[in-house]
Formats: sequence, structure tokens, C-alpha cells
Amino acid sequence: MIRVCVAGATGWTGSAVAKAVLDDPELELVGAVARRAAGQDLGTTLGIGAVGLLISPTVDAALRVGCDVLVDYTSHAAVRSHIDLAVGRGVACVVGSSGLTEADYAAIELLAREQGVGIIAAGNFSVMAAIPQHCALLAARHLASFEVIDYASADKADVPSGTSRELAERLSGVRTPSHSIAPQAVAGPVEARGATVGGVQIHSLRLPGYSVTTEIIFGNPDERLYFRHEAGSGAGPYVAGTLLAIREASRRVGVTRGLDTLLF
Repeated sequence: MIRVCVAGATGWTGSAVAKAVLDDPELELVGAVARRAAGQDLGTTLGIGAVGLLISPTVDAALRVGCDVLVDYTSHAAVRSHIDLAVGRGVACVVGSSGLTEADYAAIELLAREQGVGIIAAGNFSVMAAIPQHCALLAARHLASFEVIDYASADKADVPSGTSRELAERLSGVRTPSHSIAPQAVAGPVEARGATVGGVQIHSLRLPGYSVTTEIIFGNPDERLYFRHEAGSGAGPYVAGTLLAIREASRRVGVTRGLDTLLF
């Protein structure tokens, strides 16, 4: 049995993951974190009936019972402190929260290797989203010009999304895209060319009606190639990938980026 703690257990994705862990015969949910629901039975809060697990107010409190893997679906403001705390206690982590930068992951990598624990992080744990990311990394070996468009709901505060940031950072490991005119050399507001992440331009749209959608466009003279993943309004697509990562995290040491690295 893999003992699991879910931070953000009453949130949009965290609640779906917590229910799936409870239903999985190979996993044991030993901790749940949700500040506003602290002290309540997790099952009662999720509407599935009491399960005998009280929600903790902090990750620190939840980890005291002992667990093998911390799953974090909280916020960009809290995730780094949660991961540092868990790794410092020798607990493997699955990171579904967005907001961590390349510099953050470099620091986490050093700490994880010192402690001998594994971290699996993905901007998107949907298997369907992992496939176009994998294809985009292959395409970047042969196509020199590309940019990313990041769509999300109007109330998503962090930009770009974790999915788009991860894609840009990993694409930069394949190559830096070429530009006829450097984004910083345009005539007009440089912000119109988007943000540069790992040398890759990302354009973030925040509008009502969107969930997380990521699109990468490759261009050659007289032709274009599009990879696009559109998420719906439910959290179901992210559950299977998260469960796969939970099983894999304890077998690894250091940081592994992207669900596609587990699939392919």
C-alpha cells in the first residue's frame, strides 16, 4: 500500500484525486489538507459519506501521521513551501499546482537528491494533454519557429499556466526558436509579443468561458502545424495521470518533469 496525503483535498482537482485514492485498493489516503475545512471528515465534506479521515489545516500537520507521497493541488503561492517541507521529511511528491519556475525546480532537484526522494511534476496530468506535448518536443527537433498560446479562465491569477510554462521550458531544452525580428526588437509595445519563458514566447489569454487550453504553433514558409489541447469544466481528465505519478514517485530520485516522460 502506498500511503498518500492530498493537499488541496477539497479543491477542484484535489477532491477528484482524493476520491480516486480512496477507491484504489493499492493506495491508502492517510492525510488530507484544506485550511477552510480543517477538522471536518473528508468524506462528509466531499459528499460521499464519512470515511474516518479528518482534514488537516496544514501540510505540516498532515505529514505527521507518516506518508509515502504528498500530492499537491493547492496554489502558486503555497506549493513551494509544501514541497520543501515534504522533501525535507523524505516524502515523495506529485506536483499538480502551477506557479513553480525553472529556478524553483532546480532548487527542488538539489534538495530531493540530497534526501533521496522523487518529485514528479506536470503542468497538466491529463493523458490527452501529455500526447501533444510529447509530439511538440519531437517536432521542435526539426522545426525552428514556434510560439505558445495559453488560454484560461478570467479568474486564474498565475500566468502563464503551469501547462504552458512547462511546455516552453521543455521546448527550450530542445532548441531556442528562431525569429526574423527578435521579440524585444519590435516597433511598438514589446508586451504585444507575449512573455519569454526559456526563450519561447507565450501569449496568455484570460477570458470567461475557458478552462485550461494550451496551443503550440509551428511555422515554416507557406505552412503551419498546430498542437492544441482543450480541457473541459471537470477535473476527471487529470485523475488517471495523477494516480500513475503517485505509483511512480516512490521509485524515483530527483525531479521528473511532464506526464509524457512516464507515458513514453
